[in-house]
Amino acid sequence: MLEHVYEKSSRLDKLLFLLRVQEQQLDVTRRWIADEERRQAERIQGERARPPLPDWVMELGIGVGAKPVEIHVGHCYAIGRRRKAITREQALAALAEGVDACTRCRPDTDLGLP
Repeated sequence: MLEHVYEKSSRLDKLLFLLRVQEQQLDVTRRWIADEERRQAERIQGERARPPLPDWVMELGIGVGAKPVEIHVGHCYAIGRRRKAITREQALAALAEGVDACTRCRPDTDLGLP
């Protein structure tokens, strides 16, 4: 039956139907674009609002009162989740007390230690 109705539709009816479908698809595409523009704006805003990286980071051990694990340069990719921003003086003191220097970012070299 549907084929019968389709065959009786004029060419103009078919083209108008096609136009409505394409307009709906265009609306969907415009919504996708608006959503992506919003996500991009949020990402940029988040990057601008992010605090600057610390110069030095102490990676902390597990548990209350646990000893520090390593000292890192602030931008090191290998810093664990348990961390604390520290000053240059605190980094030097921790290394002098025997806390390990990260073998990837080499904070001891950046601090001028042999």
